[in-house]
Amino acid sequence: MTSNDEVDRIVDAWSRERSDLDFSPLQVLSRVDRLARHLERARRASFAASDLEPWEFDVLSALRRAGTPYQLSPKALLQQTLVSSGTMTNRIDRLVGRGLVERRTDPNDGRGILVQMTDSGRTRVDAAISTLLDAEAELLVHVTSAEQERLSGLLRKLSLDFDVADDQ
Repeated sequence: MTSNDEVDRIVDAWSRERSDLDFSPLQVLSRVDRLARHLERARRASFAASDLEPWEFDVLSALRRAGTPYQLSPKALLQQTLVSSGTMTNRIDRLVGRGLVERRTDPNDGRGILVQMTDSGRTRVDAAISTLLDAEAELLVHVTSAEQERLSGLLRKLSLDFDVADDQ
């Protein structure tokens, strides 16, 4: 037997007050929104434990996922983090100032630069991802592996249209 949650109470109240409307989208998206808030708290705590801001984690994790030598062009970082070029320049400057990345001349294009993660940046992002995965697993503790797989597939289906729109 499933317990009612706050979304059930909200939808029931709205349905009582506005029986002319279909509140089924709230059943899904209000839960996604509430879960996103819990996830955001878990992420911030995980990043803070490694002395990182969320945006720093985004940039460093893009570099880490690139593999050895953990470097990307600013343009590639823009594409992965979905920020403006001015914002990315500011972020790179701040990461350089903290000793988490370095700017290097692109050996294939002397006019271009590459952003390369330092050992300190790698240590911090590796610690942050480990802590984050533990925190996210805790959020999913009451959901079986099979349920997680099903939920992942449904959320992927829902997000595909947004990913295509972001690429355009």
